[in-house]
Amino acid sequence: MNDKAALEAILFVAEAPIPAGELAEVLELPAARVNELLEEMRSDLEQREAGVVLREVAGGWRLYSHPDAYQYLERFSASATARKLSSAALETLAVIAYKQPVSRSQISEIRGVDSDSAVRRLERLGLVEEKGRLSIPGNPAVYGTTDLFLERLGLQSLKELPPLADHVPPSDFVDTLEESLRPGTP
Repeated sequence: MNDKAALEAILFVAEAPIPAGELAEVLELPAARVNELLEEMRSDLEQREAGVVLREVAGGWRLYSHPDAYQYLERFSASATARKLSSAALETLAVIAYKQPVSRSQISEIRGVDSDSAVRRLERLGLVEEKGRLSIPGNPAVYGTTDLFLERLGLQSLKELPPLADHVPPSDFVDTLEESLRPGTP
């Protein structure tokens, strides 16, 4: 088997992005050669309009379905076995992504509702993990996102998250909204 075919086979079965250095060790090739093969593979897949693309994410390389296949994958994933996140879990994940490290009580305070079950679900799915403990009474755990989170979003690092300011309404709008919600306001 040639080196490119062996590389393709490894990437096909990979459950997480594989660093180029690890691929070089497994293939017993110089890292420079593995990087050449990865770029060749990426180019080959693009040129032949394959159903998969090769991406470098979360510090490694992995094969993903092509974005143009979304409509077909969406229909395929509409099965009963598909795992989807609830809006509560998505909100909780957003809070953790932007505020990490953050405790459960801080998450609940930001969301305005109890977030314990959402945090537990995100932990089970491997999207968040305990990153440490606060030095306050009770020593609550603080949470942050995982490499799997980066991988699923196709990001190299958290620095690639869109700025939160882009999604926050202007302060005059918030003031007007808060005014309308105060008791005694018509």
